[in-house]
Amino acid sequence: RSVYDDQPNAHQRFMEKLDACIRNHDREIEKMCNFHHQGFVDAITELLKVRADAEKLKVQVTDTNRRLQDAGKEVVAQTEEIIRCRVQQRNITTVVEKLQLCLPVLEMYSKLKEQMNVKRYYSALKTMEQLENLYLPRVSQYRFCQIMIENLPKLREEIKEISMSDLKDFLESIRKHSDRIGETAMKQAQQQKTFSTTLQKQNNANYGRNMYSGRSRILESKNEITLKRTFEEDDEHEEEVLTAQDLVDFSPVYRCLHIYSVLGDGEIFENYYRKQRRKQARLVLQPQSSMHETVEGYRRYFSQIVGFFVVEDHILHVTQGLVTRTYTDELWNMALSKIIAVLRTHSSYCSDPDLVLELKNLIVVFADTLQGYGFPVNRLFDLLFEIRDQYNETLLKKWSGLFRDIFEADNYSPIPVANEEEYKIVISKFPFQDPELDKQSFPKKLPMSQSVPQIYIQVKEFIYASLKFSESLHRSSTEIDDMLRKSTNLLLTRTLSSCLQNLIKKPHMGLTELVQIIINTTHLEQACKYLEDFISNITNISQVTVHTARLYGLSTFKDARHAAEGEIYTKLNQKIDEFIQIADYDWTMSESDGRASGYLMDLINFLRSTFQVFTHLPGKVAQTACMSACQHLSTSLMQMLLDSELKQISMGAIQQFNLDVIQCELFASSEPVPGFQGDTLQLAFIDLRQLLDLFMVWDWSTYLADYGQATSKYLRVNPSTALTLLEKMKDYSKKNNIFAQFRKNDRDKQKLIETVVKQLRSLVNGMSQHT
Repeated sequence: RSVYDDQPNAHQRFMEKLDACIRNHDREIEKMCNFHHQGFVDAITELLKVRADAEKLKVQVTDTNRRLQDAGKEVVAQTEEIIRCRVQQRNITTVVEKLQLCLPVLEMYSKLKEQMNVKRYYSALKTMEQLENLYLPRVSQYRFCQIMIENLPKLREEIKEISMSDLKDFLESIRKHSDRIGETAMKQAQQQKTFSTTLQKQNNANYGRNMYSGRSRILESKNEITLKRTFEEDDEHEEEVLTAQDLVDFSPVYRCLHIYSVLGDGEIFENYYRKQRRKQARLVLQPQSSMHETVEGYRRYFSQIVGFFVVEDHILHVTQGLVTRTYTDELWNMALSKIIAVLRTHSSYCSDPDLVLELKNLIVVFADTLQGYGFPVNRLFDLLFEIRDQYNETLLKKWSGLFRDIFEADNYSPIPVANEEEYKIVISKFPFQDPELDKQSFPKKLPMSQSVPQIYIQVKEFIYASLKFSESLHRSSTEIDDMLRKSTNLLLTRTLSSCLQNLIKKPHMGLTELVQIIINTTHLEQACKYLEDFISNITNISQVTVHTARLYGLSTFKDARHAAEGEIYTKLNQKIDEFIQIADYDWTMSESDGRASGYLMDLINFLRSTFQVFTHLPGKVAQTACMSACQHLSTSLMQMLLDSELKQISMGAIQQFNLDVIQCELFASSEPVPGFQGDTLQLAFIDLRQLLDLFMVWDWSTYLADYGQATSKYLRVNPSTALTLLEKMKDYSKKNNIFAQFRKNDRDKQKLIETVVKQLRSLVNGMSQHT
């Protein structure tokens, strides 16, 4: 830059100096070439000499090389072959080593596939575990191993799905077979109970055997044969009866449990299994709406429940953790509450005692079966006591119909017996004893009617029917005896008593029938002690040594008799009212007919014939009936005189009425029913007699003077009654001037009548004010 930037001639000077430098270098080069030129020439000369030798050597080398190549071709080929073989050998060795690592993996995977194909899923999971932990890590660099590793989780999920599907099929299977499983278990329990009962009886027989050695050996041999036969029969039954394992394949549960346990999902499986079984339990515990109609409905219901819990008990004992005792107890308590509620509801619909009895037997077998599997069943036996009350109710309804049929078919007449055989037939049915009747010759009549032995037989049948329910309830003989007596008391005090009361109240029951009912109830009452002995005999409970409930038949039949007696009194009074209604008095007649009224004579004849029928009744009943009839007749006659619709009455009508009352008094004095003392029966008509005597004698002065005194001749005549009758006679006299002759002949007597009326009114007013 300085060359171009300096003075204007600086470039020229630079170029001059550069040329000078070049000339100096050329001179140095020329000097050097001159110095080495001779050597160069000598080298070229030597080289030219060597070239001829080099050509000759080249030809020799080329020839030698050709001959060497030709000689080494075979060696080279063999060498190359050796190298190739050695490479192959090395590769084969490597492959063998790798295959030795891979073959176990492939074999295990093939084994896995085979196990999957034959559904050995638990073994397949174990194989997978070995593959993952032992074999695959050795050959993890190969691609097929990666594929295997990726497939293993899929296979596990497939196994889980398949095992779960098998479990669902198993759950469906046990749901279908639970009734058969339960039926089988209940049969086995029943056979075991029968065998135990037989063994117990055999032991009791052994306990009471003879102690002599020879006889003892005979008894022992017989007992051994009996027990051997019993065991053989029991073994035959056990061979014939299938078990739960025979009916259902439990392997899906075990397999699924093991699979989920291996996969670490055991808790998930347990929760799923328990949830599904709870759902099935609710379905099993849900009864059909028509279950109460037939015993088969109950049997199927119980079989399904037993089958369900037999399966759970089996799962409990053959698996660990899947089902626990706490879980089964909780499930059973839930089921037991539901079962009791269902049985309470459906048993309440049962009106057939035979069906209720079969239900009881099913419940007992059901309870015994589950008790054998360790489930508490005390609440079921408590329920049986509730059902027993209902069973008694159905029995009472049934026997109510039987009693009604017996009463309707009865002719209410004494039982005729023509000979000794007929008499023994009746006595075999009913405990009747009458020494006086035994002395009579045939033919003769027993005092009771045909319904009495029939009722007695039906009461015994009721006791038998009630006893059937008490069997197998695990209760003592004392408790059974008490239950029988209570149920029999209900039959007597409620059912039979109600039937008797309804029978007595029936309109068509006549006096003869009512009398026979009283006789019948007397004999039934006497038979109650035989019923108590009957109960003691079938329960083996002595009434002397053990405090037992007594039968209330005495009060039942007494009440029935009282009702019949009351009905007799009522019907007698009704009959008397019927005769009274046909009375046709001419209350304005001037004088009497001179004889009693026809209706009254008919009434008295009816009463005489009726009281003759009462000869078989207890004396007090007949006397009460007779007194009641006379009192009612007296009251009815008095009401007839004092009837408000009767406005006028003549002295002739009073005289005619007096004749009728005289006939009533004659009837009372004739002692239609024995046992009255003195004129007790006549006192029923004393009010009428004193009233009629007062008017017939016209003894008003004595009546008014002695009124209120205990010694008054007309003590039973009430002033208001006398006033009412006197005013009716006064009204009649005013209308018909029947007292005209008195007014003409004796005006003082007319004044006396007026005075008597006034005094009677004052007495009546005084009584009302005093009251």
